[in-house]
Amino acid sequence: VFNPHTSNLYKTSTMTDAHERSFIMVKPDGVQRGIVGEIIKRFEQRGFKLVALKMVTPTRVLLEQHYDEHQGKKFFEPLLQYIGSGPVVAMVWEGLNVVSVGRKMLGATDPAKSEPGTIRGDFAIVTGRNIAHGSDSDKSAKREIDLWFRADELAVWTNSAERWIYE
Repeated sequence: VFNPHTSNLYKTSTMTDAHERSFIMVKPDGVQRGIVGEIIKRFEQRGFKLVALKMVTPTRVLLEQHYDEHQGKKFFEPLLQYIGSGPVVAMVWEGLNVVSVGRKMLGATDPAKSEPGTIRGDFAIVTGRNIAHGSDSDKSAKREIDLWFRADELAVWTNSAERWIYE
């Protein structure tokens, strides 16, 4: 009997590589403006798989760890106040090139430089309220996922549509 979960025939080499993960966070402005569903929709329609999601108001300690690379910069304190001002939606997405493609889907950090059709290009105007955060590398994705989620919060599942997405 064919079992798609254990059969090597079901997973090609491309699908094996498709387990890259990225951390995507809808910031308080995106939550307040009701854009969470639109962002999830775009990632799902692109073919990425949601493996973790939670709504949380982040603590200062978590935000200091998350934005550690920006400590000492003039925007650090306003950034922490903004992200900590209300709930965010933290997500982990999985798929082939999800880090680089996810960043392209979000658009430039400065919404004025974002192309129409990107999330920031369609929904944001200023950098200080740019809707969402996305990991910028595999290394930062791992670090951010480990900060925001416990291992048991990451769902391991097979999306039946994967065979229609990957060769």
